[in-house]
Amino acid sequence: MEQIGIELHSKIIPRENGPNSTWFFLTKELEKLFLGGQQMSAYVISAVAPSGYAEHWYDINWTKCYQEVKKLQARIVKATKEGKQRKVKALQWLLTHSFSGKAIAVRRVTENQGKKTPGIDKVIWPTPIDKYKAIKTLKRRGYKPKPLRRIYIPKSTGNKKRPLDIPCMIDRAQQALYLLALEPISETKADSNSYGFRPERSTADAIQQCFKVLAKKCSPQWILEADIQACFEKISHNWLIEHIPIDKEILRRWLKAGYLEKQRLCPTEEGAAQGSIISPALTNMTLDGLQERLAMTCGKVSYKGGWTVPKVNFVRYCDDFIVTGASKELLENEALPVIKEFLSERGLSLSPEKTKITNIAQGFDFLGQNVRKYNGKLLIKPSKKNIQAVLTKIRSIIKDNKAAKQINLIYLLNPVIKGWANYHRHVVAKETFAKVDYAIWQALWRWCCRRHPQKRGRWIKHRYFHSIGTRNWIFAAPTDEKRLDGTTVMKTLHLASDIAIQRHIKIKAEANPFDPAWEYYFEDRHGRKMRENLAGYKKLIRLWLDQNRRCCVCRQLLTKETGWHVHHIIRRVDGGNDASGNLVMVHPNCHMQIHNLGLKVTKPAPERGL
Repeated sequence: MEQIGIELHSKIIPRENGPNSTWFFLTKELEKLFLGGQQMSAYVISAVAPSGYAEHWYDINWTKCYQEVKKLQARIVKATKEGKQRKVKALQWLLTHSFSGKAIAVRRVTENQGKKTPGIDKVIWPTPIDKYKAIKTLKRRGYKPKPLRRIYIPKSTGNKKRPLDIPCMIDRAQQALYLLALEPISETKADSNSYGFRPERSTADAIQQCFKVLAKKCSPQWILEADIQACFEKISHNWLIEHIPIDKEILRRWLKAGYLEKQRLCPTEEGAAQGSIISPALTNMTLDGLQERLAMTCGKVSYKGGWTVPKVNFVRYCDDFIVTGASKELLENEALPVIKEFLSERGLSLSPEKTKITNIAQGFDFLGQNVRKYNGKLLIKPSKKNIQAVLTKIRSIIKDNKAAKQINLIYLLNPVIKGWANYHRHVVAKETFAKVDYAIWQALWRWCCRRHPQKRGRWIKHRYFHSIGTRNWIFAAPTDEKRLDGTTVMKTLHLASDIAIQRHIKIKAEANPFDPAWEYYFEDRHGRKMRENLAGYKKLIRLWLDQNRRCCVCRQLLTKETGWHVHHIIRRVDGGNDASGNLVMVHPNCHMQIHNLGLKVTKPAPERGL
């Protein structure tokens, strides 16, 4: 044990703050927390040492990095549930000062869509050398964030624009690092029916929750549609610094960094920058607690000691939320004052234009869907505004590409059509899909006729529209690819009506992706998602064939009748990924045995050999 302690101690990175009282307190606390006052374990030491001691970006052991970060996040979740705030702070310090956390933070900001967008310093990290050097620059001591670069982007409604503040790369990486330590806490304490900007949750979950609370005959008939006015720009800095469980000094520096607009430095006295990585988490934590406040204020204590709420339900997606009630008076006189008081404590207020009380028979729009009861039956359809927006976008693409090749136009339109249809495939949208397809056909026919004003309709039809299989009038163009029989492969335009309608299974309200206890649940959920798309189906087929069509545990055949589950060899909470090398297919009962008995599963050699 002494040899291990000496060997590991020699590999520790020198601490950044020097020998002061803070370091002494942290060291003593860690000894108590992890080993009851004994010597630190190899795991704790490795968290603050370079993972694999790599000297280059490509030498980093990413599996070990993710494992170390996931383990610390799981410990943060456990400590948060137990109410041990000092332990939470110690674990956060370990995570934000670890090589693994810093490497993952740099990887996140250099591999997302904004990796080529610089801040005011015009610096990006495009090369592996730049990325590895960036890891060493992530230090708390002497860190001072730079002002944000402000630009304006158009809003989805009207000609108004909203501000977007772009931090420098170093500030993005620092925020991504501290977000790794903050997100486990925010997920543990979050409102159960909050779905915006949270891992493993989506708008489909929020819409499904609306269906759940409004579909029955005895469901509430009145809905308060609420929208917070300038939510990101108006959050109180004092409230954030006082209540967000993160390094207070670092958070204060981010909030007070200011922004640069037209070469003029402007101070920030309130709000969280919309372009920052950590801002969605800060906003969610600011609004968390509203669901419980409504339940306590509008509800009554039952004879069992719990809260009985008179049909008051709460569904929130970021700063948009709805509150249901048994009557209009309940929402006006009880719920609305509670919401206003809750928001005023955080420097926020409701938008008068977008906040209103509606009867379910009239319906309301929420997250691009229209929720309404028709003769007592609840139907959720794509909203008229959303349909008009996608058709306007498609028509503008067609209009802006009057002289483009047909195949290039298809490549531009397919992502828009398929993405919009996939978003609405969980609601009553089949009839809407057919109407949208017809509107797109009309726009394409006008595009074709404009290109050939002297040609007849029959000639245009044969030139641009083809018969493929049993279908006619398919907008398609030939490619350079050939099939085995020598025929040309055609690139076809996607139809919205080709997307199958499928009911979305809502995530469990209390599910936490950072808690190891939910590992089996999220494995099953990810397996279901794989079955819903063609790419995932192909991956499952490969797994099934590589295992010789047999379960890795009992060695019995995997069939449709027996069913199957996808198991991660290295758990996702321990840093495992969804690559084929980390997945095996097992029977549902065998999957339960793996988790209950702690069995270790190894991936068998493929049937085709090594």
